[in-house]
Amino acid sequence: MAQALEEARAAAARGEVPVGAVVVSPTGEIIAAAGNETRARHDPTAHAEMLALRAACAAVGSERLINHTLYVTLEPCAMCAGAIAAARVGRLFYGAADPKSGGVAQGARVFSHPQCHHAPEVFDGIAASDAEDLLTDFFKAKRGG
Repeated sequence: MAQALEEARAAAARGEVPVGAVVVSPTGEIIAAAGNETRARHDPTAHAEMLALRAACAAVGSERLINHTLYVTLEPCAMCAGAIAAARVGRLFYGAADPKSGGVAQGARVFSHPQCHHAPEVFDGIAASDAEDLLTDFFKAKRGG
């Protein structure tokens, strides 16, 4: 999660919402890391999770990340949760809950739907206060105070 938090900090420094994601192989090697890039890419799908999943799939040469682990600083939205399921990620660790846009424990609860063909093991609240502080500080600065 430390590397995901670094990716989130780097995203904030670029003016992006501070969310970071890291994909770890079954042997414990980080194979992909990313922070949000929606503004830089003019792409609403350029969430940290999506970018990290794309890079990880390219690195392993497969659309499946079976037995891989995804660390993300914020609860994935429904779009990202759908991609996590499609990639067959083995474990998901996330930091801060997202009551507004979350798709795992909040909102859509993608992994609970009968249409979801794969659900990873989910572990929440990992370094949650650090992730929450990054988000709070970022949006406070955007509001000018």
